[in-house]
Amino acid sequence: MIAVGVLSLCVLTGCSGCSKSSTEEQEIAETNRVSYPGRTFNYKTAFNDLQSKQHAVASRIGLPRPPKDRDDASSMRGRLVEVKTNENYIVDELTHSVPYLIPAAKRELDAIGEEWADILQRNGLPHYRFYVTSILRTQQDIKYLQRSGNINSVTQSCHCYGTTFDLAYMRYDKVTRTCDYMHEDNLKLVLGQVLLNHKRAGKIYVKYEAKQSCFHVTVKGN
Repeated sequence: MIAVGVLSLCVLTGCSGCSKSSTEEQEIAETNRVSYPGRTFNYKTAFNDLQSKQHAVASRIGLPRPPKDRDDASSMRGRLVEVKTNENYIVDELTHSVPYLIPAAKRELDAIGEEWADILQRNGLPHYRFYVTSILRTQQDIKYLQRSGNINSVTQSCHCYGTTFDLAYMRYDKVTRTCDYMHEDNLKLVLGQVLLNHKRAGKIYVKYEAKQSCFHVTVKGN
């Protein structure tokens, strides 16, 4: 979570209002709140693509079955590609999924990350990374979830096909080390705007998951 006013260890480059040392790293307070000027919208209304709709396309273009486990997923080279943390997003600690997607879904995730970074840069805002919190669910993951009584333990989840990923909307990692900072709600607006653009372009389905604090995204084409 972003903590307003928390001290960050960084080299002061371009941070107005702060003293600068050319030889030492200094602690600075993130005191200058900045915002993306985009228009707010109703996430629940805009992102209401139901499980049935997402499952129909996932089962058509994705894997015929979920991998048995992580090793099985890793062996599916060509059908699956690994998803790794990069300059635009962080692959979270995946407790009930593995970091693999079909190539089309990986390309879409990367495109979302690139547009996210472009919006921040064009508006002169600090660079943040968003979190990918759930990706491909294996048969082993499904068993673990069912044993725990988790509501996400359905065997027909879109996450079983390699077409689907969840993006947290209240957790971000600040990369740019300046006094400027953004509030989580405003970063959520940036991410939401990117997803809305891609949804309108016919590239993805999106479901707003309030209880899970994430956007549930399924790619529509291969």
